[in-house]
Amino acid sequence: MSVEAVLSRISEIRSQIDTLRGGSAATTASTSAASSAASSSAFADALATATGTGTAAAGTTAAGTAATATAAPATSVDAGADTLATGSGATGADVVADAKKYLGVPYVFGGTTTAGMDCSGLVQTVFKDLGVTMPRVVPDQAKMGVEVGSLKDAQPGDLIIPKGEGHVVIYVGDGKVLHAPRPGKDVRIVDNWYSDADIATIRRIVPSQASATTATTATAAASTAASSTTDLQTAALLSLMQSGSAA
Repeated sequence: MSVEAVLSRISEIRSQIDTLRGGSAATTASTSAASSAASSSAFADALATATGTGTAAAGTTAAGTAATATAAPATSVDAGADTLATGSGATGADVVADAKKYLGVPYVFGGTTTAGMDCSGLVQTVFKDLGVTMPRVVPDQAKMGVEVGSLKDAQPGDLIIPKGEGHVVIYVGDGKVLHAPRPGKDVRIVDNWYSDADIATIRRIVPSQASATTATTATAAASTAASSTTDLQTAALLSLMQSGSAA
């Protein structure tokens, strides 16, 4: 194959890719991902025709991998039962940091502001600050998020609800909790006085810091997979040009 023929074929391939990309501009994110995979597949098929090699199969596989990698789990900013509210990006460490802003606020039954707040009002306000919607009262808050098996598994930001569901505290780590105790007291950090036998449930509303790090790693892996597809196209073009030059 002459150099002129190779360059002509490359131009045709690029035109096909541009057409596919242009047609996907007004589609949804999922359609965009599918079009990207189709673009890569079309490129690979055209390249296989030009070179007579098995590159098409490899290109199709890579495109499928990229499409899978870009699919992300559904996220939510509303607390729900048996699920983590991941949409805000907040972690347990963020919960603790925000809750500490309210240290010293007096206890006021039914309160949710710096003028005064009760235990569940404190919890609802902290999560609202972080962009996560939480119910107002303890019995409903006790149903949110995922359950943590015991105190030894608790992470900063988890909610501890004692039996009877008449109170809620925020675990801050190192055996301490932050809460709005009762009339005449203010929001404070104290040693946790609950044992597993006293506890109705421990709830994790947002991911712990470790979980957030894992999610970041997964996102980076997806990005790397997408980049690999582009690298495959570039390598294939170079290979095609080299084979043409040799001819």
